[in-house]
Amino acid sequence: MPGARLFLFAGAVLAALGVAAGAFAAHALKERLSPEMLTVFETGVRYHLIHALGLLGIGLVALHLQAQRWLLASGWTMLAGLVVFSGTLYALAAGGPRWLGAITPVGGTALIAAWALLAVAVWRG
Repeated sequence: MPGARLFLFAGAVLAALGVAAGAFAAHALKERLSPEMLTVFETGVRYHLIHALGLLGIGLVALHLQAQRWLLASGWTMLAGLVVFSGTLYALAAGGPRWLGAITPVGGTALIAAWALLAVAVWRG
């Protein structure tokens, strides 16, 4: 499947970036952010890492299943959800505008949808 390599690559790169973001929070941001905003940032990191692994999983599943369009939909939805969900949390913690908090649930909904699409792909594959 053409998307397998893309999702494996994206998952690996995003996992590396997630570890870097976590280390950055633990070392550089600990003294600069309020405890509340540090928790917001750490939530972004947690979901970032979980869904980087999810993208790796989608890539691996894509190597073995034929439900290509469902897997592509799952992978792209997970990638978008990760960027929106974690990205808005990172921006909020860094002092971004509060209206970003209204966008964060859109990313969360995309992440839920991505897992559901993966379930459909596995069922159909």
